[in-house]
Amino acid sequence: DWSSDVCSSDLVNRQRAIVIGSGFGGLGAAMRLAAAGLDVTVLERLPAPGGRASQLVDEGYTWDLGPSLVTMPWCFDELFALLDRDFRQEVELIGLEPFYRIDWPHDGTRLDFYGDIPRMQDALAELSPADAANYPAFLEASRLIHENAVLAAGRRAFENPVPFAKLLPTMLRLDAARSLAHFCGKWFSEEHIFQSMSFHSLYIGGDPYRVPAVYAALAYLQVADGVWYTKGGMYAIVQAMCRAIEGAGGRIRCDADVDEIIVRGGRAIGVRLADGEVLPAEVVVSDADPVRTRSRLLKGAPDRAPWRFRGARNGMSCFLLYLGTDRQFPELLHHTLVVGDGYRRFIDDVTRRRVLPETLSLYLHVPSRTDPTMAPAGGDSIAVLLPVPNLASGDDWSAISDVWRDKVLDYLEHDAGLTGLRDSIRVEHRMTPDDFETRYDADEGTAFSTEPVLTRSAYFRQPNRDRTVGGLYHVGAGAHPGAGVPGVLLGAEVAAGLVRRDLGIPA
Repeated sequence: DWSSDVCSSDLVNRQRAIVIGSGFGGLGAAMRLAAAGLDVTVLERLPAPGGRASQLVDEGYTWDLGPSLVTMPWCFDELFALLDRDFRQEVELIGLEPFYRIDWPHDGTRLDFYGDIPRMQDALAELSPADAANYPAFLEASRLIHENAVLAAGRRAFENPVPFAKLLPTMLRLDAARSLAHFCGKWFSEEHIFQSMSFHSLYIGGDPYRVPAVYAALAYLQVADGVWYTKGGMYAIVQAMCRAIEGAGGRIRCDADVDEIIVRGGRAIGVRLADGEVLPAEVVVSDADPVRTRSRLLKGAPDRAPWRFRGARNGMSCFLLYLGTDRQFPELLHHTLVVGDGYRRFIDDVTRRRVLPETLSLYLHVPSRTDPTMAPAGGDSIAVLLPVPNLASGDDWSAISDVWRDKVLDYLEHDAGLTGLRDSIRVEHRMTPDDFETRYDADEGTAFSTEPVLTRSAYFRQPNRDRTVGGLYHVGAGAHPGAGVPGVLLGAEVAAGLVRRDLGIPA
């Protein structure tokens, strides 16, 4: 019962924390605040917890609606240990090898990405022996960025420009401030290999030709820590986090839509729900979209936040199909990317020009390949993701959704080789940018919040402690350090550390 209250005498004198939203960022913050001794209540506007990490179940088919893989699992290890729990006992982690498959149907090229470095070099050598020889050096350069820039920045608060200025020489020395595409281009000249090493920023809504090379670390950390699946889907982690919060005396309240963060004397003192209920608190943590937090929840609060630069852009959105089929497609691995011709033009259309793409590049998640419980016997549960512009494009998805559904299925059947896919579909759901806006209250229907370009990172991103409202903190994809499961967990760590410091709670 996710809405049940926990009432006991040991909670009476504890300082109260309200967390708005139950995505990985919000739940991570709630766990850390519970470990710090606060009386924690998580408020979720949807009927079940999880936010963008929700799950859909229909006629025996199960799909994770959002994140689909675990990297940097030690983030969860640390988090659960704070509440005296063993993450590896709470969920069943299954390592994937290969991590994923990349197909280029227009020229017949296929590359399976392995964590084993010699095996990966062998796969790369079939495309370019020179690029294969450069692969270990690329990983070493990415490791230095990961350890000296990503973790150094992601686990600290940027309360003023000075720490960011101090970090810049390191980024420049590691060539991490230039574009990810530039960085990858130093090591790889064969186009397929270049694309396979630079696409990872798309997982967090970033154009590899514009985001900084700090995101080269995404390729390294997969090799360093592995790519993992949790039996039952990513939602198994959401459930484990909720159990940990409730086990520590916290509460998870669903169907609890926050209408306002109440501010008095420049300080957040609680929230008001849509039904009028008022919940007082000493600390409010927002896992909601930062733009909507400012515009919808802070009613009447002064709009003078230094972080709110007028030129900020939301990242791209997604069009998703969730398909339940009565047959399996063995050519699809657990994770498969299908890359169309004109890859750079595709990215430019979606992220810069904000127009629907002329060619298609897709990500397919097939958890039933690893976990048979995710689909009925003999079938597959398939999630198909197409990056598309956010709603700033002006596209009317109520009018074009069916057209794009057919385009995606035609491409998969006739170009990607999934013959008979359409006829095999027994259950189908979809999600458009409109759904991201209505379901998750995402500004402009973005799937990843603010673009992760250099000028919207670290000090220039929404800070974890609000700069204008006392007692208000931010986590989630739009806050520092950014999107992705590891990113929002690191942001929860930073935000909880600031709460501890502000309330005088020892680490």
